[in-house]
Amino acid sequence: MSYNVAVVGATGMVGGEVLSILEERLFPVAEVFALASRSSQGREVSFGDRTLKCRDLAQFDFRQADIAIFAAGGDISAEYAQKAADLGCVVIDNSSHFRLDDEVPLVVPEVNPDAVEGFRKRGIIANPNCSTAQLVVALKPLHDRAGIKRVVVSTYQSVSGAGKEASDELFTQTKGIYVNDDPTPSKFTKQIAFNVIPHIDVFLEDGSTKEEYKMVAETKKILDAGIALTATAVRVPVFVGHSEAVNIEFERPITDKEARSVLREAPGVLVVDKREDGGYVTPVECVGDFATFVSRIRIDPTVEHGLNLWVVSDNLRKGAALNAVQIAELLINRGLIEARDAD
Repeated sequence: MSYNVAVVGATGMVGGEVLSILEERLFPVAEVFALASRSSQGREVSFGDRTLKCRDLAQFDFRQADIAIFAAGGDISAEYAQKAADLGCVVIDNSSHFRLDDEVPLVVPEVNPDAVEGFRKRGIIANPNCSTAQLVVALKPLHDRAGIKRVVVSTYQSVSGAGKEASDELFTQTKGIYVNDDPTPSKFTKQIAFNVIPHIDVFLEDGSTKEEYKMVAETKKILDAGIALTATAVRVPVFVGHSEAVNIEFERPITDKEARSVLREAPGVLVVDKREDGGYVTPVECVGDFATFVSRIRIDPTVEHGLNLWVVSDNLRKGAALNAVQIAELLINRGLIEARDAD
């Protein structure tokens, strides 16, 4: 059985990754509809060895699609996602708009696959924030083994998480600095080239940012509401690939050796942890890969049962596009969705 799939935001960075991953994973596609704004109508995007012409999202009839993957931002999802779902198209949304809605499941297939059953309430499944997705993939097997009490995480997030304009700004500033151009910020609040910015998304009243709040709230919804988590989210001058320094306090004893063994068996995780020069993964090495990489696994001696980890993943893939495609695969594999032309 094959399925008609609509990709909303097909001209964007995440939308392009969705198209690539559908092809790479041999997703059972009958037809793919590339959707974008009216200004992009007719623009060509690649799907494997095929070229698709973008259609106007506002004019598209979602009754033609079995699955729609939204990768165009919260405003677009707010306007069109429920309309698509009401027409019988299962929506997988990459934006933050539905993530904390009690009637919309927030799913990472390696972590909480059973939650996908809840899509029937609204016809929508939410994808988590990119930094949350890789974090919970690494936390889940450790939580199952020793029970996580508290997590302290500092993120080192690439500019692609803020879109194409952000990536262009890093490129332009980096190039300009070498010819003495003034690196004037536009997308970011401060210079991003050769700098780090401890500020992602808007500030909240308690001094945290919305990005940090997302990590806390989404981890609780996906993994366990009882986990205490605090985050500091930092933008770094890296094009693709988010990194996280993770400190974990457990309910029960767990050694670094046990943690390494548990993580090696965990779905979606690849352990690269040699205690030598270069025996770890950096963002450059994770680009284009499906895995969440874990390195620098070691005991934290300052708490009774503590570990430190270094977690790296391609944010455009596992943090967005791949997770969305995996959700679609989960729906099919569990027999929760059928192609509407199956009869």
